Amino acid sequence: MRLHQQSLPLVPVQFDRHRSANVISWVISPVVVAPLAYLCIVMFGYRDDAARLAYISVLFSASILAPMLLIYGLKKIGKVSDYNISFREQRFLPLLVLVAVNFLGYEFMQQMHAPRFLGGILLFNAVNTVLILLVTLQWKISIHLFTFASSAALVFLQFGAQSLWLLSGVPLLMWARIELKAHNFMQTLVGSILGFAVMYLELKWWTGL
Repeated sequence: MRLHQQSLPLVPVQFDRHRSANVISWVISPVVVAPLAYLCIVMFGYRDDAARLAYISVLFSASILAPMLLIYGLKKIGKVSDYNISFREQRFLPLLVLVAVNFLGYEFMQQMHAPRFLGGILLFNAVNTVLILLVTLQWKISIHLFTFASSAALVFLQFGAQSLWLLSGVPLLMWARIELKAHNFMQTLVGSILGFAVMYLELKWWTGL
C-alpha cells in the first residue's frame, strides 16, 4: 500500500504592522536609548576614570529609575492612561518632575567633580525637558524621537562622525510612532531635528566654556 503524503497548504506569513511598530517603539524608547548612550559614553569615553561607575549610577537613576517609578506610580493611580503617556494633557506633571530629577542629578555630578560633559548631559536634560514642557502646552512633540536624536548627538559629540550611523534609526522610529497613531509626521520630524540640534549646540557651547 502506497502512502500518499498530503502536502499542507502554504500559509503566507503576514507582516503585522501594528505589532512590529509596538515592538520598535518599546525597544527604541527613551528609557532604553538614553541609558545605552550614557553607558557607552562613560564606559568607553571615561574608561580610565575611577569614578565612572558612580557617574553611571547617577545618570541611570535620572534616566531610568526615576522615570520608570514615576510613570508606574502615575499609571497606578490613574493619572496617565498608558506607560507611553500618549495624551498630551497628561504629560505636564511627569515632565515637571523629571526637570527636578535631572537638576538634582546635575548637582550630584557637581559634588563628585564629574567631567563637565557628563554634568552637562543632566543639566541640559533638565533644560530640554522644560522646552518640551512648553511645547507640550500647545502641541504634541514626539519625546521618543527627541530622546533618540539627542542621545545620538551625545554619542556623536563624544566619538565623532563614526557614530552618525545611529541616525539611520530615526526613520524606523518615525514610522513606528506614526503607525501606532501616537504622532503625525511633523511631530516626529520636529522631535528628531530639535532633539539632535538642541543637544548638540548646548553641549558644544557648554564644553567650550
